[in-house]
Amino acid sequence: MTVQEMKEKACQAIQDHSEEIIALATAIELEPELGYKEFKTAAKVQAELDKLGFEHKDGVAVTGIITPVEGRDHKIRLSIMGELDAVLVPGCPTADPVTGAAHCCGHNAQAASVVGVAYALAKTDIMKELDGDIVLMHVPSEEYVELAYRKGEIDKGNISLIGGKQEFIKLGVMDDIDMMIMQHTGNVEEKDGKTYYANPGGELQSLGFVGRMVQYVGKASHAAAPWQGVNALKAAQVGLLAIDSQRETFPPEDTIRVHPIITKGGDLVNVVPSDVRIETYVRGSNTEGILKAAEKVDRSFKAGADAIGAQVNITKLPGYMCPLECPPLKKIVYENLCGVFGEEHVAPDGMGGSTDASDVAHIMPTCHMFIGGATGVGHGDDYKITDPQMAVVDAAKAMVCTAIDLLANGAEKGLEVKNSWKPPMTKEEYLSKWCEL
Repeated sequence: MTVQEMKEKACQAIQDHSEEIIALATAIELEPELGYKEFKTAAKVQAELDKLGFEHKDGVAVTGIITPVEGRDHKIRLSIMGELDAVLVPGCPTADPVTGAAHCCGHNAQAASVVGVAYALAKTDIMKELDGDIVLMHVPSEEYVELAYRKGEIDKGNISLIGGKQEFIKLGVMDDIDMMIMQHTGNVEEKDGKTYYANPGGELQSLGFVGRMVQYVGKASHAAAPWQGVNALKAAQVGLLAIDSQRETFPPEDTIRVHPIITKGGDLVNVVPSDVRIETYVRGSNTEGILKAAEKVDRSFKAGADAIGAQVNITKLPGYMCPLECPPLKKIVYENLCGVFGEEHVAPDGMGGSTDASDVAHIMPTCHMFIGGATGVGHGDDYKITDPQMAVVDAAKAMVCTAIDLLANGAEKGLEVKNSWKPPMTKEEYLSKWCEL
């Protein structure tokens, strides 16, 4: 078969099973789960993979699923990733009424689109024509949330890192992988009189970050006699004010964003708060700027404690790295997006977002494409996938067509990408320098 014939065959198989693939996306949406807790979601994906006859490794990094599919030769191993977790948006109509979790991030479409690729591989014989392997990966915990819970899991030894792709790297899941592609559901864009359905991602408005968990410890007393206690909430307020006072010192080129939340403000209204908790990110467009801003944030938190006479405990957590592009891989992804959506509907560049896909990008060629099909604001209660054909089915087609290009004809294009672009870090450097493990 020619490359074009393989693409047509794979896309037809996906389209023929579009109802099943979209039904999976809907089923995941209706039972959203937070990171490292996606047991129902994983079971739904596993059931589809079982139906297709694939062997898969389950429970990787708690809930992750690895599905290797071998080609006729093994010159390149390509990972195609999708994410399992939801985010906390209690006001979303499809939010879990107990946890507040909701798929206002499009990960339900991601997970289903990777299963869409599985349909193409199972229902055709294209793998017999490809000179590399495809490893489908369903990854937990992309959303960097519930820091206290996940830190507890780290302390118990159940995980080592907050992000699922970070954990995959730590566990060695990526050790035999040469490159990774994935997609994220976004909005159709109207720009310069054109309608764009997709883009291959980019570094525009893309930020990395580090995480912080902060505990202020004061002394409890009756609220009617506050002089007998040490008010941890007041210490937190001073710390937050100090951060606000720092904002004009952040250089514009670093694009620093600091957005703390108080996750515990005390215990009872008639007791002086003695235990107050804060979680925050320090985001920025470059690593050096992030780390400098984080020093100021840490000093501000400490200043709050000093002013009130409380204690402060700051837990530093590795966040997600700044986006990094692999131009040779991005070019191939762009060409295949054009093949699916038409060149007039594909922008050559896009956002990179704050994601642990950027961590993967620092150790291997990676492309994180964006495909439309949603409306509303990401992580907002009005976010919804309104065009599942585009967000799920066409997304699967774009990814499988890219895979065919990379692995066909002796994996010529895949080897060109691998040999022409050197990642800036080894796995060991990433784990030691960024993750501090």
